[in-house]
Amino acid sequence: MLVKPIAQHRRRVIVVGAGLGGLATARALVRVGVPVTLLEKNDGVAEPWRRRHPQLHLNTHRALSALPGLDIPKQAGAFPTRDTIVTYLEDYARGLDAPIEYGVEVSRLDPTDDGWRLATSTGPRTARHVVIATGRDRVPWMPDWPGKEGFSGELLHSAYLGDVARFKHKRVLVIGAGNSGTDVMNHLARIETEAIWVSVRNGPTIFPTRLLGMPMQRLAPLVAALPVGAADRVLTALERLAFGDLRRHGMPPTAEGAVSRLAREGTVVAVDDGFVAALKAGRISVVPSVHRFDGTGVILADARRLEPDAVIVATGYRTGLEPMLGHLDVLDEAGCPRQCARPVAPVLPGLWFAGMWPSLTGFFYETAKRSPLIAAGIADDLESRGLSTLEQTA
Repeated sequence: MLVKPIAQHRRRVIVVGAGLGGLATARALVRVGVPVTLLEKNDGVAEPWRRRHPQLHLNTHRALSALPGLDIPKQAGAFPTRDTIVTYLEDYARGLDAPIEYGVEVSRLDPTDDGWRLATSTGPRTARHVVIATGRDRVPWMPDWPGKEGFSGELLHSAYLGDVARFKHKRVLVIGAGNSGTDVMNHLARIETEAIWVSVRNGPTIFPTRLLGMPMQRLAPLVAALPVGAADRVLTALERLAFGDLRRHGMPPTAEGAVSRLAREGTVVAVDDGFVAALKAGRISVVPSVHRFDGTGVILADARRLEPDAVIVATGYRTGLEPMLGHLDVLDEAGCPRQCARPVAPVLPGLWFAGMWPSLTGFFYETAKRSPLIAAGIADDLESRGLSTLEQTA
């Protein structure tokens, strides 16, 4: 009996993106004996984390934020910092028994008879399976308000927040009170400002960081296991227990339960770490949605005019996957993969997504659960086709 290597392209698995989803999935593939290559457009891992503001901490507890095979050190504290996560992902990549090709950007995927063809910045590639792990929060998104371009103050997306100390003694308008907006206000609440307004259309559900000294995020797996309606009621009750009725402080009512909204559109639950106290103290004022910009001012939906020095837009992100995948009809109207919230399965034969759908437990925890399932699905498909690492012939 002879043993010969099979054609590399027939068994190759390519993971696009070396962030948390890509690294965890690559490790899982290696563990089930599937060769894998990661393609990363940046010059190193964790580049998006390095670009986040220096005050950033995870909203998820350390115990729920480790990827398979490597714990986050206890000295990192309950909610690790940005720099801790950068170091953690670098360490994880160093321990990975799979090649990572840096500086390689994938621009388009097209199906072939036996897999996928990838157009990349270094030339075409082929693979039997492709895992897209480029991240959900990839491209900052900002509405196109009338007059925005002529605003004389500082206008920036929350992705480019930087050091909040530069907003000291300024009048700041934050647009959006979701996860990103609440994070911004948590930090603004710690500095002395002239005024802080938050423009809110629908009231968010806000999760306390701690309640009676206990990190509330440790309860997330238990709440996530409940039926959606029950989970909605639990989070609403926890919010009311922690903060009382925030409508008394100007916050509009929530239009939908937090878990229902998460399941429907992937909106992450906001986490408080100072915002609510500042709201109750009158340091933050709730205002309605923005209608337009007007020179030095911002005109609200109720015709009021504000004159902030800076406007921080916390209106979310897009995946930026349309150029790569838009022609395949696998993305929704917001550019998110249609099937990410469903049981782990390829969206098309040989095309998978990793680390793309938020959950109550957080991206890290969800990725740690799903990556072995993706790897098992790929390994099963390769085995069913007789495409193990080596092909035996008589």
